[in-house]
This record gives sequence, structure tokens and C-alpha cells, in this order.
Amino acid sequence: MDSRSAAHLLHEIVALLELQGEDPVVPAPYADAARALASSDAQPLDELLRRDRRRFGSEVIEVLEDLQTTGESALLDRLRESTPEGLFEMLRVPGLGPSRIRRIHEGLGIDTLQELEDAARDGRLTKLPRFGARSAEQVLRGIAWLKESGAQVLYPHGRAEAERLLALVRRQPGVVRAEIAGAVRRHCETVHEVEIVAACVREPESVAAALVHSPGVRDSVGSGTRAVTIRYDDGVRLMLQCVPADEFVVSWFRATGSAGHVQEVTARAARRGLTLGAHRLHRADGSVVELPDEPALYSAIGLPWLPPELREGLGESDAAADGSLPQLIESADIRGVLHCHSQYSDGGSTIAELAAAARQRGWSYLGVSDHSQSAFYSGGLTVDSLQQQHEEIDAINASFTDFRVLKGVEADILPCGRIDYPVEVLDRFDYVIASVHSRMGMNETQMTDRVIKALEDPHMAILGHPTGRLLLTREPYAIDMEAVMRRAGELGVAVELNADPHRLDLDWRLARTARRHGVQIEIGPDAHSIEGLDNMALGIGMARKGWLGASDVINARSAEALVEFATRRRLARLPG
Repeated sequence: MDSRSAAHLLHEIVALLELQGEDPVVPAPYADAARALASSDAQPLDELLRRDRRRFGSEVIEVLEDLQTTGESALLDRLRESTPEGLFEMLRVPGLGPSRIRRIHEGLGIDTLQELEDAARDGRLTKLPRFGARSAEQVLRGIAWLKESGAQVLYPHGRAEAERLLALVRRQPGVVRAEIAGAVRRHCETVHEVEIVAACVREPESVAAALVHSPGVRDSVGSGTRAVTIRYDDGVRLMLQCVPADEFVVSWFRATGSAGHVQEVTARAARRGLTLGAHRLHRADGSVVELPDEPALYSAIGLPWLPPELREGLGESDAAADGSLPQLIESADIRGVLHCHSQYSDGGSTIAELAAAARQRGWSYLGVSDHSQSAFYSGGLTVDSLQQQHEEIDAINASFTDFRVLKGVEADILPCGRIDYPVEVLDRFDYVIASVHSRMGMNETQMTDRVIKALEDPHMAILGHPTGRLLLTREPYAIDMEAVMRRAGELGVAVELNADPHRLDLDWRLARTARRHGVQIEIGPDAHSIEGLDNMALGIGMARKGWLGASDVINARSAEALVEFATRRRLARLPG
């Protein structure tokens, strides 16, 4: 590693220390070192340490030596893992530094870009100490700049923007139907712009023009036509098609996409002597096929209706034609959730509160999976704390006849591939989720070997957030997921589809790889609060996008069947 790269990582350490509210004395040495390294020519780190180590304090030297020997920093790993994922997203907003984000997070409990934008609009932000109307306006301008610069937003934020604009379009005179299309309708993990199709009984061009001239519009492209792109003052871009009612079905289908799926369906229509045009479906004699809805369109070309989540041009049309598409999982199939953090580690709710909220959502069990002891920066549980937690769970379970709290853990996969806690402690859990939270800079061979070694521990039931990605802020670590899936399938270990909107890890594209290797999927909310349980809806959408049915998902099973799954390998290791 060279000195310029080290400076970049030192700057990140400074930002995260400030984000976590450390006394300014703590990040100061790292900030001084980062400035010094960034202002000089790039040079190998080992040369710098030999020549200039007396320029830096011992804490900085420790980080630099770590970077030199491993390419990573243990301190930086700890800071990244102990910082709520949503705060990384907020760091992207221009003019909003770490200390201000920390005050917002602590004062309002906000940790997503969408929540920040809502708070700036509804006045909550102005009520914080040292914030006011000017600060709220600055935040909104920063978020608008992000959107205008072409930045993607996470699905929940994109969905909220789409629903707000949909309500606006539906209120327009002459609009008889309007629907969301594009990436939001296909349930993509990130969204660049909102797409809406409107069926009109007035001239479509006049409806589009009315929206172009509505309040809050900064500029537009395509004015005077039925297809316009509108940019609003808050940076949101709306691609709007206004069409006559009899053109709505085909227009909505095409606007939903993807391009690959539209091509698949268009080619299949042609093989049946039909022409799928821009707005209508025509027979060979030129007559128009009447289409009351999308199922009628698919039926006309010999296919069952395909859910929008599947429309990615990845062979879904052929699979639908030969009957090999699975019956996709539904919310009603989920029996319980397993990846939840309580106040015993870094969660904000008690076990009793989480259990009551899960029961209200119609589930029959909730698994508590707080962090293990090595994750001390996230309040990982000591062996003594585990005993106390398990006694509390026993007392809660005694109060239920129709619900069960399971004793789980999210144990760290240590750099050597060992799962945190001794064997006799791991034996106490109903199930073990094991995840990588440190040393993410390993090369592909090292990381793959590390994870596969952990898979071979008979205590592991579920591999948590298997690629370590944070959408829009951190790339997946290097790992051979084909090899990992193959081994997980051989050993009977489930793999998580982490439903936190910042993770959505397993990537939906890899869900089909898991299915091919016979790997069960656990959809985990990674809930750190009661509200976090609602991440399940997003996870289910991603599971559907990955072609998963109820039989592919482990928490579509009963609590008893799930515990049996988790203990089968552990018991198999015993003699006799």
C-alpha cells in the first residue's frame, strides 16, 4: 500500500470516530497524519515507516503497520461494523459532516437518507439544537444535488418518491389510471429515476403539459409530447408517459422493462405471428388485439402472467413457457424471523418488545441473534451475558402458548475461519448465524477458504450476509460464491438473504445459484429495532426476484422444523 491510499483510510477513520461522538482529541492524530500523507508524493508505506515513523503517534503507527502487513486496519474494521449502515448513506450528502449526522441520529433516531429528507421537510430537523430552517434547507439542497448528479437511491427511498409522484399524477384531470413502472416496479435494489405510465381520457399531450407546468418543476424534456422527463426542485426525475386508455397495457408493460425481458416477449410474439409495437399488439392482418390487462397480453403470446420482479431478461419467458418457474414465495409463507438484535448487543428494543411485535405481524417465532463476544464494538455478548439472556428467553416463552423465542446468535467468522465462542457455548444455541465482520480486504482465495472453513463447523446453520456489501457505500469483498454455494449445499448450511435495505445480501442474482446447489435461504430482517422487522417485505421481494419459492426458504418452516434443521449437523458429529 502507498501513502496516498493510507491517507484515504485515515480520513475514513477520522470521519467514523467523529460519527460515533468521540472526543475531538481522539481523531486528531489520525487527521494530522492523513493531511501530511495526502500532501506529499505517493510513496511505499514500508519506506515511510522506516524513514518517518517518529513523525506520527503510536496510535497512527499501529494503523499504518496494520495496513502495511495486512492491507487492512483492525481499527477501521471495528469502526465500520459498529456504525449503523444508514449513516454511511447520509455521509454522501454534500455539506453534511460526521458530527452533524451524529447529532441528527442521536436526536431524531434517523439513520436513512429517506428519513433525513422527511425530517428536513416536516420540521423535525429544525427543532434540534444548532439546527434551524437554514440547516434543513441546506440538507434538502444536498440531497437534491445527489439525485441530480445521477446518484442511485436505495429501493425504499425510490419507492417512496414513486408513490408520492404517483398520487400527484392520479390527481390530474383526465387521468383514469396511473401506475409505477421501471426499476421500482421490478423491485430493483437501487433506483435512479421514477417511471410512471398514465392512461388518459383527454389528449395525452395536454395532461403531460399540465404536469410539466405544475409547482416544484425545475425543468423538463419533451414538452408538447406525450412522453416527458420532469426534473423537480428536490432533484427527483420523473419519466412520464401519458397514453390513451387503449394503449395503456402495452405501454405499461414496455415501461416496466427490462429491455431484455421486452425483447424476449417481443420475439415470442413474433413467433406466433403477432407484432408487439410501442403501444399495441397487432395480428398479422394488422388488426389490434384488445388487451384489458397485462395477463391478457401474456396470454395472447402463450405465456402465464410474469410477476414484475422476474422481468430481467434472464430466461424467465422460456421457463414460464415450459412450466419450470417456481411458485414464488409470498409474505404469508413466512412463519418467523431469525436475524434480530436486542438490547443485549446493538439493538434498540428488548426481547419482549421484539417478540410482541413479531407476534403482532402474524409470525409464530422470533430468533434473537445478538452479536458474539469478538464483536465487542457492537456490544457482543460475553458468556455471562448469554446465560442471563437465555434465562430471560425461557421466562418469555413461559408466557406464550402460540409463540416461541429461539436462542440464536450472530457469531463472528474470525480471520482464521473459526466461529466465535468455544464449542460448549455454541452447543447452547438453537441455531447459529455466522458472519464476516472483520478483515474484509482478504484476497478471493483467502476469504473463500475462511468462509468454507467456517461452513464446515457443524454448529453453523446459516451463513450471514455472505458478501459483506453495503449498497452504494461498500463493494462486496472478494469471494468465490460459486464455491461457497457448492460447499454450503453439500453440508446443508443455509445462506442468508439479509433484508436490510443497505445490504440486500445475498444479491438476488446469486439466489438462483443457491437454488442450483440445493442451498436453503434464510430471509433475515437484520432488525435492530421493532421497525426493522418490516425489512422482511423488502427481503421477500428480493427472494421473488431471485426465483425463490416457499420450499427454498428456511423460515417458511415451523420453529420446530427450523431447530431440527439447525441441530441435525451438530448432532451428526457425535459418536454413535
